[in-house]
Amino acid sequence: MKEKILIIGGAGFIGHNLSIFLKKKNYDVTIVDNFAINNLISLKKKKKFVLKNFYVKLLKERISLLKKHKIKIIKEDSRNYHSISRIIDKTKPNYIYHLAAVAHANVSNKDPFSTFDHSFRTLENVLDASRSLKSLKRLIFLSSSMVYGNFKTNTVNEITECNPLGIYGALKFGAEKLVIGYNQIFKLPYTIVRPSALYGERCISGRVLQLFIENALQGKSLKIYGDGKEFLDFTYIDDFINGLYLIIKTKKSMNHIFNLTYGKSRSLIDAANIVQKLIPGTKKEFITRDKNMPYRGTLSIKKAKNKLNYKPKFKIEKGIEKLISYYKKNFVINK
Repeated sequence: MKEKILIIGGAGFIGHNLSIFLKKKNYDVTIVDNFAINNLISLKKKKKFVLKNFYVKLLKERISLLKKHKIKIIKEDSRNYHSISRIIDKTKPNYIYHLAAVAHANVSNKDPFSTFDHSFRTLENVLDASRSLKSLKRLIFLSSSMVYGNFKTNTVNEITECNPLGIYGALKFGAEKLVIGYNQIFKLPYTIVRPSALYGERCISGRVLQLFIENALQGKSLKIYGDGKEFLDFTYIDDFINGLYLIIKTKKSMNHIFNLTYGKSRSLIDAANIVQKLIPGTKKEFITRDKNMPYRGTLSIKKAKNKLNYKPKFKIEKGIEKLISYYKKNFVINK
C-alpha cells in the first residue's frame, strides 16, 4: 500500500514542486492550500503591474502540473482548526509537510499579524490536529536560515546559537520550539528544515535571483542591496526537494534539525555577474540595504550529508542558466 503524504501549503513554490516529485516516487499525495499567499487570490487583489499576466501564467502552470500528475487538491484554509482537523482525520497521512507560511521577511515585518496568522496559527492547528494521529510517522516543518540572525562566522551549523532579527526570523524560531514542544509532551515525531535563498521555476515570491532575472529580461538594472559583497547560500529548488524526500527515507532524520542548502555561499555580486553574462547589456544598481535583514553566509550541510546522504548538484552557474532558459521560453510582459 502506498504511503500517504499531506502537504499543507502544497500549491506554493516549494509545495507544488515537492508534490510532483513525491507523486513520481509513488506516494499517495494530497495537498491543502487556500491559494491566498503568493497565489491566485492574492494576485487578484493587486493592482495591474507589468508582470501580472506572467505570474498568473506561472500559477496556472502549477495547477495544471498538479492535475496532470493526479494530485488531490483540497482548497481549504489551514487557519481553520476544525477544517484542518477533519482533513487530517480523513486523510490519515503517514507524513505531513508543513509549508504554509508568509514566505518573505520584508512582508512579515510590514504585516506581522498576517504573518502570525498564516505561519504560526496554521502550524499550531496542524500540530494539535495530528498529535494523536496513529498513522503519523513524521511531521516535517520548514523553518528558515533567518533563525540564526546575523551570522557571527562565515559558516553556521545546526547547533549554532540562534538569535533571529525581525518578525519573520522570530516567528520561525518560535515555531521550531513549538514543534519540539509537541514532541516533548505528545511524542509527535518531527524533522525541522532550514533552507536558504531558494530559487527555481514558477516562483513569484520576490526572491533574489527571481528578481534579478525578471529585471534583466525587462531591460532594468539588477538592484543590489548594500555593496554586493554580502553572501547567501543560494539553493536550487531541485536540490532542496530531493533533500525533503531523503528526510522521509530514513529514520536517522527523526527528531533532528537540518540545514538543507547548497552548502557554499556566494556573493550577490557573483550572482549578478552570472545573470549579466547570460543576459548581456544588463546593468547593476546598488541601493540602500534594509537594516532589519541579517547578514548571512554558508549553512553547513555536513549533518544532512552524513544522515541523509544529501548531495546537492546545482552550483549557481548551472542553476541560473537553467532558470533563465525557462524564463526565455515563458516570459511575458503586460502591454
